[in-house]
Order: sequence, then C-alpha cells, then structure tokens
Amino acid sequence: MTWIHTVSIFEADEKLRQAIEAQKAVYPKEYADPVHPDASGASAIVGSHTLIPEALYHAFATFGALMSPDLPLSRRQHEMIATVVSVANRCQY
Repeated sequence: MTWIHTVSIFEADEKLRQAIEAQKAVYPKEYADPVHPDASGASAIVGSHTLIPEALYHAFATFGALMSPDLPLSRRQHEMIATVVSVANRCQY
C-alpha cells in the first residue's frame, strides 16, 4: 500500500476538525467505531483524506447520504450494493 501523509485529529486545524465532525454527522451510526483506526484512533480511510478537508467532507458525506434510511432501499440492500462495489474494486472495506 502506498504511504501518504495524514493529519491526526490531534494535529488537525479547525477547518479539518469541522470537516471530520460534519461527515460523522451524516454517516450511519454503525460506522462510528473505525474498523482500521490510525494512531489517533480515527478511521484510517478518513485519515487518508485529511490533507484536503473539503474533499474529505464531500467524499464521506456522499456515502452517508447514499446510506440514508430515508431512501427506498433497505439497509440490507444498501450494504449489499456497497459490498459488491468493494469486491469489484478489490477494496478491503
């Protein structure tokens, strides 16, 4: 895996902290505890986006919106689609 510089939550400026908190607010509650945490305890996949706070927010808020319980698909269907896409992309998430 390629190494990239990330900013931990402890080193984050206000703009980055706001982006992280805002994306958490729209994410499904089941994603509150990271599967692959970084040294700060935050999600490593979120950490990989910390150099561009706007991109971090929009990328993860999009997923949160797509997983919304207000949509006509069930949570089970959402997860199945996400799993199939991850497998097709050979992604571990």
